[in-house]
Amino acid sequence: MCGLAGIVGHKDVAPEIYDALTVLQHRGQDAAGIMTSHEGRFTQRKSEGLVRDVFQQHHMQRLRGSVGIGHVRYPTAGSSGPALAQPFYVNSPYGIALAHNGNLTNSQQLSNEIFESDLRHLNTDSDSEVLLNVFAHELQVQGQLIPQAADIFAAVSGVHRRCLGGYAAIALLVNYGIVGFRDPWGIRPLVLGRRETETGIDYMLASESVALDVLGFELIDDVAPGEAVYINPNGELFRQQCADNPRLTPCIFEHVYFARPDSMMDGISVYKTRMRQGEALAKKIRAIKPDHGIDVVIPIPDTSRIAAQSMAHELGLKFREGFMKNRYIGRTFIMPGQNERKKSVRQKLNPVPLEFEGKTVLLVDDSIVRGTTCRQIIQMARDAGARQVYFASACPPVRYPNVYGIDMPSAMELIAHDRTEDEICEAIGADWLVFQDIEDLIQCSLEGNSQVDGFDCSVFNKEYVTGDIDDDYLMSVHNARNDTAQSQRRAAENAGRSVIGIHNDDL
Repeated sequence: MCGLAGIVGHKDVAPEIYDALTVLQHRGQDAAGIMTSHEGRFTQRKSEGLVRDVFQQHHMQRLRGSVGIGHVRYPTAGSSGPALAQPFYVNSPYGIALAHNGNLTNSQQLSNEIFESDLRHLNTDSDSEVLLNVFAHELQVQGQLIPQAADIFAAVSGVHRRCLGGYAAIALLVNYGIVGFRDPWGIRPLVLGRRETETGIDYMLASESVALDVLGFELIDDVAPGEAVYINPNGELFRQQCADNPRLTPCIFEHVYFARPDSMMDGISVYKTRMRQGEALAKKIRAIKPDHGIDVVIPIPDTSRIAAQSMAHELGLKFREGFMKNRYIGRTFIMPGQNERKKSVRQKLNPVPLEFEGKTVLLVDDSIVRGTTCRQIIQMARDAGARQVYFASACPPVRYPNVYGIDMPSAMELIAHDRTEDEICEAIGADWLVFQDIEDLIQCSLEGNSQVDGFDCSVFNKEYVTGDIDDDYLMSVHNARNDTAQSQRRAAENAGRSVIGIHNDDL
């Protein structure tokens, strides 16, 4: 999962892209980058780290240009490291930079095609570089010295014919503006905004509407599944559907965990969705355990807070902040490796003993993925004096890997895989455990926009909306991306035995 931003304006846009990336930092903490176009040349700065650490004043002064794109990275496919920071760049045709959110499920096949048929070289093992080169090739075959909107849309159509998986991308063409497009299933999000200024109209593309809000842009629309949006340097906006059979089936885990609650996605308020999740789960608790004996509802900060509040209200129970969060620790879910995740939990949360002593507490989290975090938190609640510890998950058991850009690569590393709910409860050390039903979860999101064709719920039900995922593919993903494989790859990279790209940090 990554965060994207792109602006076509009337002054240097890098400072505003910086602000947008800070708002989207929750989508990726591994690396950040900004690339702008000025007088026929790219200027860039990208590196590992948080936005605030990657960009210093002297970097920003060099990022000139009224057109630019930015990216925050969360590694899912391929390696990690400075060479994998985005945007990526190719010089032909025109000079194209691209920032990508998601994961291509046919990346290996495309890599072979790019080398054997397109005659292009890939310098990393990132599927984002694959996507960039497919787009560049499809644009080059249009054969135009000066590309028009029709040429760009034809190129995006070619991308959709060749690329499978979940992807949203923003590309920057030197001298010709920016292009945003979204996969034909609408798995990964992308929104379009507009702002009137004294000098004209500015346009912005971003992963979430909150990035538009903070910069004073009005949300025009979501980029539709399969649609491409082209904004030229003069501020002219062009839109066209570029896929044959688009369907709006967004990733429901955006609503559960990844997106900020103040964002709108596909016409759906993430905040209201999480409220409905809490209400639905409260009704289930009342139905299956009417004599629950719960004294207090306590959220596990931060993404479960809204669901926990609505649960407490629906059940007529006290809501209390029982864990204080260290704001300087990143999201443990996107820590690169199990050891880092384990270490981060104790550094991140500290219990308030008065809220636990002698009580039956209901801890609420958005999800249970590997189980490591919630197991430690349950023990923290016991150590703080809780008499009984119940646990509620705002979504169903996560039993299968995600292949569209979320770091759940191996079913064997998911605590719910091949376990019953009672076995999960025992494994995490809770006295009682309740999960959201998948039908209720879907309805909580669907209520926000009845025009949605469905949701990708593959991590719960193994129904992958792109239709190209089988057990052999899942096993190959497991072998390449499980925690052990990633640790070995990082160790090799740190030892200098694996060269995954060339990193230029001149700025």
